[in-house]
Amino acid sequence: MRAGGPPKEAPSLSDVTTLLFDFYGTVVDIQRGLTEAMAPYLRSKGYAGDPGRVVTWWRRTHFENSMIDALLHREHTPYREIGRRSLAYVLQRAGIPHDDAEVRELVSRIEALPPFPDAVAALPRLRRRFRLAVLSNGDPDMLERGVGHAGVEFDRVISVAAAGAFKPHVATYRTAAAVLQVGPEQVLFVASHAFDCVGAKAFGMRTAYVNRRGIPFGPTPYGPDLECPDLSALADRLAP
Repeated sequence: MRAGGPPKEAPSLSDVTTLLFDFYGTVVDIQRGLTEAMAPYLRSKGYAGDPGRVVTWWRRTHFENSMIDALLHREHTPYREIGRRSLAYVLQRAGIPHDDAEVRELVSRIEALPPFPDAVAALPRLRRRFRLAVLSNGDPDMLERGVGHAGVEFDRVISVAAAGAFKPHVATYRTAAAVLQVGPEQVLFVASHAFDCVGAKAFGMRTAYVNRRGIPFGPTPYGPDLECPDLSALADRLAP
């Protein structure tokens, strides 16, 4: 489906009482926010490449490292620490000199990401009809500051730290349902990442894929119940 197209028709969502949102990349623009933070830093290091590409490498490495951490079934590593390890690796691969303090400062910018304009407009509309919550891979203190900075309001913000694993581990969705005291069928999980929708759907939640970049969801038995180009379109569908 092309970004900007009409949302897909969905089966009845009459049982849904709670919308559970991914935060980074769905509510706040992590790619833009980190690129804006990286650009002056990279210039100061004499790096002439595209800062957006460096951020993409960083995010992909972060995702890979978080999946490895979940699969090890050891003590959960904080999101912040995964971010530091991933960024340090990417800077090293790119030949960019750096120190620990610089890496920590750049990772801290995740706590001050700009919200997507459609999120700011749509969330109050959705909140009139549903309970709104967040389930994020971020650490609790990072999410507290990030949600506050974005200026958006949720009834509950849940970190996967409570489950001891990163999404899409089933424990994360199970923990969120328990915290919210709802059955999975009462939850519509909303994310711009297909892997996250797959994890939530496999657990038994309904899912909405926010296809901001026009990327096909891909063949899977755990496809989304609803697909839309942004959160405004989701609000049009669920809370007209």
